[in-house]
Amino acid sequence: MLIFWNMDEKIKFLIGLSRIPRFGAKKLSRLQHFFPSVEAIWHASFSELQKVGWEAKATEEFIFHRSEIDLDLELAKLEKEKISAIESGHPDYPKLLKEIFLPPFLLYYRGDIKAASDFSLAVVGTRKPTNYGKLVAEQICTELLKNGFTIVSGLALGVDSIAHFSSIENKKPTVAVLGSGLDGANIYPAQNRSMAEQIINNGGVLISEFPLGTMPLRHNFPMRNRIISGLSLGTLVVEAGESSGALITADFALEQNREVFAIPGSILSPLSTGTNKLIKKGAKLVASVDDIIEELNISELKNFSATKEVLPDSPEEGSILTYLTEPRHINELVQLTALSISEINTALVLLEMKGQVKNLGNMTFAKLK
Repeated sequence: MLIFWNMDEKIKFLIGLSRIPRFGAKKLSRLQHFFPSVEAIWHASFSELQKVGWEAKATEEFIFHRSEIDLDLELAKLEKEKISAIESGHPDYPKLLKEIFLPPFLLYYRGDIKAASDFSLAVVGTRKPTNYGKLVAEQICTELLKNGFTIVSGLALGVDSIAHFSSIENKKPTVAVLGSGLDGANIYPAQNRSMAEQIINNGGVLISEFPLGTMPLRHNFPMRNRIISGLSLGTLVVEAGESSGALITADFALEQNREVFAIPGSILSPLSTGTNKLIKKGAKLVASVDDIIEELNISELKNFSATKEVLPDSPEEGSILTYLTEPRHINELVQLTALSISEINTALVLLEMKGQVKNLGNMTFAKLK
């Protein structure tokens, strides 16, 4: 069952708003200061919109486009395509993305949205890597996966494809961010539609802020790149020419106060011009995955995967998971399990380390797997 069928009506109106041209997080944020709900924004009259300072032309365009949208039909189309939607206020909305300036108010996705983990790294680069670039991308991605990172990329040919395929080959989830709608006809490039299905079947996720039917137009990709970097602790550029789109992702990472990493290359190779310039400007030179772990100051992550697998299950953990059929406060768990508060605290720490439980805040916990 898709996520928005379990939520209130708010998501339906957000889906409608996402279909209106040039309507983004900035406009929504402004309108939310004047209207009590998203539903009220959706039904706002011309005069009400004028009162918040909208120009007549912008107001007329909004009302016209709104009149063309059948909300129930939009939901039916999404269900047919097995596409879900999640709003920025939902607890499963990717935490790292939520931290950027004006994150998308709505994400469309296929697969498991929880694959967009807090330990994600973007790996991007040219669509036509050299043999050197291919070899380095394969090696570094394999090492990242071994050290517990989830790889985020853009499903493009070249370095992006290597990043995603490395995850699939190692049976690890990966996150692919698209510059188009997620409906089958608009998955881009067409050569990677099979890979997109493999990503979903392997526990990963396809993500887009663009609604159903959006074509992969050129101006969509910088917006896509902002999400790639926003979902990640840092961005690694493997090979990139001087005007590569991968450099746009690196620029967004800097704006979002995230780390930028680059693989050095030959001064004679045009595809190393971009990465070498990034290094000259201060990007971290990467010779091995250790350089990334050191720069991010999360050396403990190096043993994260092994820790997840070797920590034993216990009766206490099993009891807690049994009752986490829905998010519960720790006091509820004490009553339901008959365990002491110290036993529950210890078990919850272990379950969080293994990625099975998430602290939603205010001592409320939810089961992830």
